[in-house]
Amino acid sequence: MKKGIKSVLTDDLEHCYITGSSNVAIHHVFLGAGRRSLCEKYGFIVPLEPALHNMSDASVHSNPNTGLDLRLKQECQKYFDGHCGSRGKFIEVFGKSYV
Repeated sequence: MKKGIKSVLTDDLEHCYITGSSNVAIHHVFLGAGRRSLCEKYGFIVPLEPALHNMSDASVHSNPNTGLDLRLKQECQKYFDGHCGSRGKFIEVFGKSYV
């Protein structure tokens, strides 16, 4: 994990945001070219156990824009709306609204 990386969703990057497991992978909430660095800039990362991240059919990578993946995107967008800029600015940066 990169040093200095932070999440707006949790202060604990060592445990899964959902289950509390200590077996985690860092998930960048918004996918796509250039969005990894944007997620790190805005803190839109979250620790997820591998099955929730990308190692099962129920993972956020296997089910984009639904279920847990959509929930995380909505939580990040609500944070952005309240702390970083307008809905229009969010759409400008991340391409669309999720709420």
